[in-house]
Amino acid sequence: MNQIGVLITLHRGTDIMAEMEKVRDMGCHCCQLVIWDTSLYTEENAKTILQASAATDVAISTLWAGWVGPTIWNFTDGPATLGIVPEMYREKRTEQLMQGADFAARLGVSRMATHAGFLPENCNDPQYPGVLSTLRRIVEHCKEKGVTFLFETGQETPVTLLRVIEDLDGEGVGINMDTANLILYGKANSADAITVFGKYVMDTHIKDGFYPTCGKELGEEVAVGEGMANIPEVVKRLRAVGYTGNYIIEREISGEEQTKDIIATIAYLKEILENSER
Repeated sequence: MNQIGVLITLHRGTDIMAEMEKVRDMGCHCCQLVIWDTSLYTEENAKTILQASAATDVAISTLWAGWVGPTIWNFTDGPATLGIVPEMYREKRTEQLMQGADFAARLGVSRMATHAGFLPENCNDPQYPGVLSTLRRIVEHCKEKGVTFLFETGQETPVTLLRVIEDLDGEGVGINMDTANLILYGKANSADAITVFGKYVMDTHIKDGFYPTCGKELGEEVAVGEGMANIPEVVKRLRAVGYTGNYIIEREISGEEQTKDIIATIAYLKEILENSER
């Protein structure tokens, strides 16, 4: 059964119990846990996270694993800094993503997601064999840990992502579909992308935004319902392909406005899900 959840980011000093209590108090019982700081993959933190999850009845559907080094979210520096595509960061980040899979397994979480980077659209790109080989190593390590590797959508077209998954034999891999990123990067209409890769979607980020209006910068993220993501149609099409995962809300601002927007999105999603069942 699809559940509505919220994204939680773990930093050094984060009170994970308090964060999960916030999720529970919003009426949700699942989340994605985001960790960029790989030094937080400790036995002590795993124990604390598991205790908080049990105490609040908030399950972790996916661990979202980050990596060290520069992360520039635009079209000029992004290809050289994001994910495992840039060769100068590839080996270190591969090790860190494997550590993320280990930590996910320690938490009993069966999925790990990340941005792989600007995956080459041209399969004859000289970078492609190395990127694919690296992804295969990561996926195989995830399999050994009982974890499915999820590609977060964003930097690549749906067809490019489908081809990469097919080249990985479609086993032990899936998609964390960010409903805004496809638009923010100018790569696809969110609902139409499901026609291409819908069967591989295993988790989501429910987010909204607009297409880029500048050739160097991403589009603008906005509150869900105010942009072009068309969440009602996304839910309809995901259900049509048998999606059983959760709807995890992400709002990339902070403070009271973030909380307000998340609460509004929960109500919005509940209405959509109820209407889709009629």
